[in-house]
Amino acid sequence: MLILKALLQALIAFAILVGAFMGMKTLVATKPEVAKRPIQERSYAVVTTVLELGDFAPDIRVFGETAAGREVELRSLVGGEVTEVHPDLKAGGHVSQGDLLVAIDRFDYEGAVTEAEANLAEANAGLVESEGRVELEKANVVRAQEQLEFAERDLERAEELIGRGAVTERTVDDRRLLVSQRQQAVEQRQNSLALEQAKVVQQTATVKRLEWGLENANRQLDNTILRAPFDAVVRTEAAEPGRLVSVNDAVVSLYSSDEFEVRFTLSDNQYGRLLADSGTVIGRPVNVTWYLGNTPVTYPAKVSRVGADVASTRGGVELIAAIDNTDAAVPLRPGAFVEVSLPDQTYLQSFRIPETGYYGEGTVYVVKDSRLEPRKVEALAIDDGFILVRGNLQPGETLLTTRIPEAGAGLLVNDVAVSAREAPTPQGEDGAAQTAGNRNADAQ
Repeated sequence: MLILKALLQALIAFAILVGAFMGMKTLVATKPEVAKRPIQERSYAVVTTVLELGDFAPDIRVFGETAAGREVELRSLVGGEVTEVHPDLKAGGHVSQGDLLVAIDRFDYEGAVTEAEANLAEANAGLVESEGRVELEKANVVRAQEQLEFAERDLERAEELIGRGAVTERTVDDRRLLVSQRQQAVEQRQNSLALEQAKVVQQTATVKRLEWGLENANRQLDNTILRAPFDAVVRTEAAEPGRLVSVNDAVVSLYSSDEFEVRFTLSDNQYGRLLADSGTVIGRPVNVTWYLGNTPVTYPAKVSRVGADVASTRGGVELIAAIDNTDAAVPLRPGAFVEVSLPDQTYLQSFRIPETGYYGEGTVYVVKDSRLEPRKVEALAIDDGFILVRGNLQPGETLLTTRIPEAGAGLLVNDVAVSAREAPTPQGEDGAAQTAGNRNADAQ
């Protein structure tokens, strides 16, 4: 009985399995066929730009350092005690042209001027006296010459009369002696005149020397005051009232508050391009940007000169540009690290495209009927996120600017800007009201 019972249970289980298998087979055989979806080509959403042909000059961007256009270190030209100091004579202080910066005790120098004036007055008086004696001696010479002429005429008459026996030999000899005496008197007067004239020359030289002494004394007196040679900012100072300064002591260092320049270096290639473009870099406009935190402050400038030597350590040519600081909202300071940008060579008849539209080996892609078409171009220059190119391109063509790793000929793309323009505008409340109004108008 047990064997029969077990056999019956096995037959029931087998029947169930066979029924399940047959049912599953029937379901599979009667399953309706599902329609297959066609394979769709993938389309890439991209951004494009329209090509424009033109003359472009990219910007060269380098870094430089500002410096004062004029700076001077004032030194004491005389020694003495400092008696007065400008109230703003401190590092960073502003002074105006002509301001008194430092005054030195004037007492000794005023005394030197007084003494020089007295000596000069005494010398001028001696010169007048010597010139008077010269005039007197000139008159004496004239009188002596007149007396000599009278004696010579008297001798001539006596020599004429001796032939007639009207005068004796003794009389003629007396006349000759008188002429000799008159000649001697003339010579003496001429010698005296020469001596007096020499004294005048000597006294004139003395006067000139004393005039120079007076001028020097006045100059030393003027040098007791140091004045600002131009509108300036104080860099360093070493003067306080009561301090004794010696000749050639450094007192104050200044730099011009309105004359600044920037020094920067261009590579040999960049410098050569600028020369090839215009023949010179002098006068080329420059923009100088000083970043104060996140705030850029820009100053206009122009290249004023080229460095004396090639900056071999920095690998290029140093240029110096004069900065126009007239209307600056933030005054410049020497030593500021700034960004310098200036126009590069002008590339005629070229295209300016985004860097993302330029693929390796000089390839760009033009969109034709929503498909990519490769074109070969030549890269000319980089311009702050853009590239200047020439090649197989036409103005007005649509250029791919989105970076696609799978980019290639025939790739299907969808311009998101065009799609946005062509998409229907959703109706809001105003649109619904307008539609309802139109329906009401039609009904009437």
